[in-house]
Amino acid sequence: MKKPYLIEFIDDMKNTVYYPPELPLGEIKRIAYGTFSANAICVPHPTGRNTVAISHDIAKRIKMPNLQVALHLFSHDQTLHLGPLVGIFTSGFTPFPLRPIGERSLFFSKLLSVEKLVGAHAFVFGEEHINWENGTVLGYFFLENGWETIEVPLPNVIYDRLPNRRSEKKAQLSNIKERLQKEYLIPWYNPGFFNKMDVFERLHQDELSSNYLPETHPFTSFSMVERMLADYGHVFIKPMNGSLGLGIHQIIYDRENDAYYCRYREKDGSNKLRKYPTLEGLFKHVFKNRKLSTMLVQQGIHSIRVNNCTVDFRIHTNKDMKGNWRITALAGKVAGPGSVTTHINNGGVIKTIDEIFETKEEQTAALNKLKEASLALSQSLDTQMEGLIGEIGFDLGIDRKGNVWLLEANSKPGRSIFKHPQLKDFDLLTRKLSLAFSVFLTEKSILSPEEIIT
Repeated sequence: MKKPYLIEFIDDMKNTVYYPPELPLGEIKRIAYGTFSANAICVPHPTGRNTVAISHDIAKRIKMPNLQVALHLFSHDQTLHLGPLVGIFTSGFTPFPLRPIGERSLFFSKLLSVEKLVGAHAFVFGEEHINWENGTVLGYFFLENGWETIEVPLPNVIYDRLPNRRSEKKAQLSNIKERLQKEYLIPWYNPGFFNKMDVFERLHQDELSSNYLPETHPFTSFSMVERMLADYGHVFIKPMNGSLGLGIHQIIYDRENDAYYCRYREKDGSNKLRKYPTLEGLFKHVFKNRKLSTMLVQQGIHSIRVNNCTVDFRIHTNKDMKGNWRITALAGKVAGPGSVTTHINNGGVIKTIDEIFETKEEQTAALNKLKEASLALSQSLDTQMEGLIGEIGFDLGIDRKGNVWLLEANSKPGRSIFKHPQLKDFDLLTRKLSLAFSVFLTEKSILSPEEIIT
């Protein structure tokens, strides 16, 4: 079990570092913090205390602030690394000191607030805060008195929290990522937003995860949609790069009346259900301003219901300090009346598992199935997708026969389920493990970088 150690600064010594005597480190000649290091006299703490003590001159040379946060120790090649120093990369900074990242400042302050639980120094930064000449970054730390900027070395690990696909596609941000990875060998985790079609195609290659996949194809023709409607009764048309349930349409075929229905949400937030005599007529009216080449067609699932409203499930998985996948949150989402999705912004309601299933047997069976599917899908995506993945949000459905289906996978899952009062502990756990994975990556990057640097 890894454990962090309290870091103290020494006033009456120079060029000295004391480390915990309980650690058999051997000869240590250098001390490192982030991407900075310095020669120092490194010896076990003379008082026998299992803490780290650093003279002020060494702290200044490696640009280590006194944050009163315990850190992990990693020893390699006669160098003692203190960390991890985690940089959370994003965009959309403002000139306002109380809200430096605009509306997302609260989210980031809550994320940074778990650093003491993890044993890490974490900060938020953007492209404009990097000083390439000095190899430093002016990071936004959230301390007792609020936001504060501190110049620190480039970090051990970078956690990608770019807000949207638009910012992700900017060439300049892409170049920064490449430079930090290639020149500084800094692991960069959770890169990029998932493309829905790409996710399904990759998961199909893994026998373990393919059983959870509804039939899904890029839109190519009306005949394909007609065939899937004949097979499943209804299908979903989704944007390949969509999020928040935007742009999702459900198409239903009524065999008795030989008619087609389309359920969707208008831009003004109203839910619509329209009837059409032909599939072509439906598409000409509903999708007249959309590029069908950017849409996918997915098998409709006959999901379980609560009060005649569709139910699906949001499951968060995170990698922990050992690099293992864990279930960190699980909740049900009940669709609003007439809604095509269960999203909260479309009238959906968050429910715990015991609010959805009446008996303990049903609750246990559903939990086991959802957890098994989520861990299998996490392992598969981890193997099939490029980059270092540390967290995933799954939307899963359970059909009326008890089968589990993957509806969507999100690389940067939203946090709306944590508004439920009984899910506060899950909120804390997901934030904690989002940073805890950086401990694993830091150790790997120091001891065996070839395993994680691609």
